[in-house]
Amino acid sequence: MLRSGRASLFARSILRSTTLRGTSSTSRFTTQTSKPLIAHNERLGRSKNLALTAYRPLSTSLQRCAANAPTYSGSSENNIDRKHEKDVAQDELEQHPEEVSTESSVHQVFEEKGVPEEEKDVDMLAGVYSDVKTIKETFALNEVPREAFFVGLAGVIPYLATSASTVYLAWDINHAAMDGQGFLLSGESAELLLHILEPLQIGYGAVIISFLGAIHWGLEWAKYGGEHGYRRYAYGVVAPAVAWPTLLLPVEYALIAQFTAFTFLYFADARACVRGWTPHWYMTYRFVLTFVVGASIVISLIGRGQIADKISRLPGPGDRLKALRETQLEEIEKEERMRRAKIVAADEAEEGDDDDEGDDE
Repeated sequence: MLRSGRASLFARSILRSTTLRGTSSTSRFTTQTSKPLIAHNERLGRSKNLALTAYRPLSTSLQRCAANAPTYSGSSENNIDRKHEKDVAQDELEQHPEEVSTESSVHQVFEEKGVPEEEKDVDMLAGVYSDVKTIKETFALNEVPREAFFVGLAGVIPYLATSASTVYLAWDINHAAMDGQGFLLSGESAELLLHILEPLQIGYGAVIISFLGAIHWGLEWAKYGGEHGYRRYAYGVVAPAVAWPTLLLPVEYALIAQFTAFTFLYFADARACVRGWTPHWYMTYRFVLTFVVGASIVISLIGRGQIADKISRLPGPGDRLKALRETQLEEIEKEERMRRAKIVAADEAEEGDDDDEGDDE
């Protein structure tokens, strides 16, 4: 009641001063501009008062509000309860020093003051769910064409098959070494099959690495992302140059070298995708396929590591080259010995002839 009454008085005082200023400014403005406007309206047959309507000051709305407002004496909002105000003024404020703190004068924005905030349930697995969602969206590959998606997945099946077979055969060989007999195969049969899988996995890896480099040749011929010449052709040259020498390495070293080659090619393809040389979905597509192939290689290495001391190592291409070189050296030495033997025989024959001639004399 107290605040509303004083506010109304203050508003009316402002309105009165505004009305007086507006009236004086209107009268000055009218004397200067009303005559030509009135004459123009008389020619058009309009009322004289219409000429001043458009030039009324902004205080007109305030005047209208003051005229429609209830009077001070007749409004129920302006009736001040003097007795209640006097009683309130005589009340003494109670002191509560224990409630005073550094945060007692802080205005609460989202909650009521003095009301304890309810503890919110914190989901401890929210981060895990977020990571799972990210992985799911990454492996969804919604933007990849269906044909490329299915053919690419079919291309990693040989890697998955050879890796799974390597792990099983390694387990069977260990089982045979401990119990004397394998679970499904004998130790000798499992080792023989393992040696058959080795060149298949390494050879297939070399083919895939070469194929990944050849993709950039096709993109260059299609002029996807423009023509880049030798820079893009270099991808197709480097890939097979790195892949095929791995066939000459032992199995473990060959798998590690191919894993490095797949990783390097992925980063190269990612940079090409950022430059606009490949479709925008190619980087994610390559990541998924490289992840599957890399995991298969790691699984194969782990399986082979469990039986490193239980199997014999078949000669690889490098061993065969070494054996070939040794055979060639032996043949050269043999030829050299035969040549020397012939020379010695020829010298002895000449000496024998000389002796016969001396006897004849």
